[in-house]
Amino acid sequence: MLVKFLIIVTALFLFTVPVFAGTFLETFDRKELDGWQEIWVDKGPAVWEIVDDQLHAESREAYIHLLTTGDDTWEDYTVELDVKPLKKHGIGGISIAVRVDRTWLVSCDISDPVIIRGDDPPVQEEQISCGATGLHRPLPPRAILIDEPHPLLRLNRWAHLKLSVEGDIFTFWLNGEQIMAPTQLLIFRGIDVFAKANFPDFQTGGVGFGLWNYTAIFDNITVTGESVPNGGDFAVTPQEKLATTWGNLKKF
Repeated sequence: MLVKFLIIVTALFLFTVPVFAGTFLETFDRKELDGWQEIWVDKGPAVWEIVDDQLHAESREAYIHLLTTGDDTWEDYTVELDVKPLKKHGIGGISIAVRVDRTWLVSCDISDPVIIRGDDPPVQEEQISCGATGLHRPLPPRAILIDEPHPLLRLNRWAHLKLSVEGDIFTFWLNGEQIMAPTQLLIFRGIDVFAKANFPDFQTGGVGFGLWNYTAIFDNITVTGESVPNGGDFAVTPQEKLATTWGNLKKF
């Protein structure tokens, strides 16, 4: 009985402590994409379709398509999602993004671009690249956080992507492994190309995810942070959680 009592007291305490961090959750159970918008469309939109409570996406172009939500009131937060690549149609990639505003974003991409180094022949390389860039044309230079070789996501396997931002520090995980340690975004405004690009300070912005030359399934997009309002499929209040928890505990 003592053990049961301690479990109940602990659970009640945890569920009555004020929740300081907000949570936005999108599981696509509502069969709609209200609040989401596609950006960075060069040659036409990708196909976004909710099937069996999951978002099926397809792009057959070498131009990234991003689905975004949130606004410029979101400050420090963590976004994570599940993605299952189904088919690759050419040189392509999968992307997760933070600090998205109307013209700029910071993203981490798992892709296989063609790399040109000096006079060497072009080489296609699988890599993870994180950095800041603009959404306007012509594309401004990319401020790199990390750029290193890494295998592509495996087809027909779920992968978990997680990107965190606090101030100008960004951290990236893939399948629970920290791929990019907390890294400061440095924009060298003294360099002419960066000065002309008019990089913002990247202090706020929404979130996004996307793909190019892939067919993939996305699910369980979660954003947590003090500036993030509870929204999406996260509609359970602390009081409802408390009632549910009390009901489950009475079964001990």
